Amino acid sequence: MNVARQIPALFRGAIRPFQQFAQLESAGGVLLLVSAVAALLWANLHPESYQGVFAYPLTLGVGDATATFPLRTAINDGLMAIFFFVVGMEIKRELVLGELNTPAKASLPLIAAAGGMVFPALIFWAFTGGGPEAAGWAIPMATDIAFCLGIVTLLKGRVPRSLVVFLTALAIFDDVGGILVIAFFYAGGLHTPYLAAAAALCVVLVLMGRFRVTSGLAYAAVGIALWYAIHHAGIHATIAGVVLGLSIPARQRTAPRAVLLALSDHVSDLLRSAPDEDLDHAQIKQVEEDLEDLTTPVQRFTHALHPLVTFGVMPVFALANSGIPLAGLGLSSFASPVAAGVAVGLVVGKPLGIAGLTWLAVRSGRVPLPEGSNWRQLAGVAVIAGIGFTVALFIAGLAYPGAPALLDQAKLGIITGSFVAGVVGLLILRLQPVLSDAHASPRGR
Repeated sequence: MNVARQIPALFRGAIRPFQQFAQLESAGGVLLLVSAVAALLWANLHPESYQGVFAYPLTLGVGDATATFPLRTAINDGLMAIFFFVVGMEIKRELVLGELNTPAKASLPLIAAAGGMVFPALIFWAFTGGGPEAAGWAIPMATDIAFCLGIVTLLKGRVPRSLVVFLTALAIFDDVGGILVIAFFYAGGLHTPYLAAAAALCVVLVLMGRFRVTSGLAYAAVGIALWYAIHHAGIHATIAGVVLGLSIPARQRTAPRAVLLALSDHVSDLLRSAPDEDLDHAQIKQVEEDLEDLTTPVQRFTHALHPLVTFGVMPVFALANSGIPLAGLGLSSFASPVAAGVAVGLVVGKPLGIAGLTWLAVRSGRVPLPEGSNWRQLAGVAVIAGIGFTVALFIAGLAYPGAPALLDQAKLGIITGSFVAGVVGLLILRLQPVLSDAHASPRGR
């Protein structure tokens, strides 16, 4: 049965952006994998050039007001702020309009995400037992939504829609948890004047959102200033991206019905007043501007930046941070407290925390299991959530800034644990029968 043909054209148009988003995420997951493999090959075949490229000094500024920093720092502190800006907008959209806009919808993935963050951190702590290695306790808490959705896409209808929504919402809460961890536990010495400036800029962003400012340039200007203030305040500058994303309006200035009625009248007048050959570009442009009133700033900015982040920022970040020299690695490296703690935290801690707390919540009778799903499917999704690539690498860099040996061990644990979680989760869900059309997951999301 071809379900797509049975959906009216109007509704196909409405769901197309979500399908395109899912396909974008899936393609992004594949590109991330390619970038990680390329980084590993480059770092081991030509280690000097790999380190040299990303250690290349960049200088910004004019005259005496200049700053010099390595290319890797520009990627991790600058480009990743754009990544976190898109993450912030996606969180805002889900909280206002999406799957997290009511306590009932948000409760189960929130509970699952809490388990998926606490259990891996405890397992890591058990492996390291304090000392400098313990600084990486937050590394296995992360879930990489691009990789996870990429795996789900390969399953061709074996995962119910409700579980895909559950996984997406869980990953969003994971992102929130990771952002809070970065802000509160991986900050440097705080500087009050810059904190005050950052707070003032946050007030400006709140007012801009309240007055429904829609100019991308205005938000970019305030966002750059906020990035600078937060960086000098001693908090990791990428938090500015999240704050900026959460400030973008997620609702239209005009009610959609009013916009559609006005647009309908305007188009009808145009069609009645002039034949096709007399309709000029300016009149068509006016119709396009009217249609923009139906699109929120969150939707416009996300639509514009999501391809850049998916096909630019994230692969470049993976290329700059996934290179591990394998020449001196043996079984002892895999068994090191950091590598083993991260890998076991992702492969064992994540699914135990997610599935365990979900089971307790469902057994309490307060929340139901996602519609159309069973416990084996949920277990498979919980294992897949152990893929913690992008944000895990990011946190590892913050946890071990002056300890390259520990950082390499953490990267080894992330890559190994994410690979095992992806393969095992794929096998668990692959054994499930193909679902009926009523519950099948759309391609991707």
